[in-house]
Amino acid sequence: MLVEERRSRILRIAEERGFVTLQSLVGELGASESTVRRDLEFLDASGQIQRTRGGASFIGDTQSDFDVRRGLASLEKQRIARRTAELISEGETVLLDGGTTTLEVARHLAGRSLQVLTNSLPIASLLMNRREIELIFIGGYVYPKTGVALGELSVTALQQIHASRLVMSTGGITSDGLFNSNQLLVETERQMIRAADRVTLVADSSKFGQRALSHLCALDVLDEIVTDDGISEEWVQRMEQSGIRMEVAGVERGSRRPSAALG
Repeated sequence: MLVEERRSRILRIAEERGFVTLQSLVGELGASESTVRRDLEFLDASGQIQRTRGGASFIGDTQSDFDVRRGLASLEKQRIARRTAELISEGETVLLDGGTTTLEVARHLAGRSLQVLTNSLPIASLLMNRREIELIFIGGYVYPKTGVALGELSVTALQQIHASRLVMSTGGITSDGLFNSNQLLVETERQMIRAADRVTLVADSSKFGQRALSHLCALDVLDEIVTDDGISEEWVQRMEQSGIRMEVAGVERGSRRPSAALG
């Protein structure tokens, strides 16, 4: 079995089960323990799994999907995540929605003294061993591939909590509001919005002007949007006319033009 084929198979197994042991992988792959250890170390370093004692937890997407999605807007998402983390104060109670961009936000929150609530298994796996973070996981039906808990159980749990800020993602944003591709996700996110004092949307510029299957909410529920410097001036003005603060990663505060030194 080729190296890439073996690593892709490890990711598929980890994605299906959430957690895999080293010994079970050795048996299923027919590879040596040292070979599987090296594969796990490689996948851990690339951010797709997290090594644990005796095995690994899945925290990303499958290899092909992960590479495509990270490659499309990797730098933009990292900048968006960094700017979003700057908005969050020490000691804040933050509710994190699932998604590739919110996962990047979670990476930038490591080392901060915070209370984090999330329905995302990848985010929970990333932060579960951080002693400075008080982590609360919101359970429910776990949607395949994304590892996000959705549905009635999640909504009921969310009705019992309160957060100072929600950081959420979206499948698309237009003048009519936000859209996502899964109705269960939409219902869960609506309750997330109700549970938070402030709503921060993280969305790369490709999401503007796009619609998805289900309408999530109107624009007026948003307090701010953090996006990248690919956003057009027209969209910036349209959002600000709707009363939404725009934070553009890669643009100096107070300036409408991308700065020479991005970040």
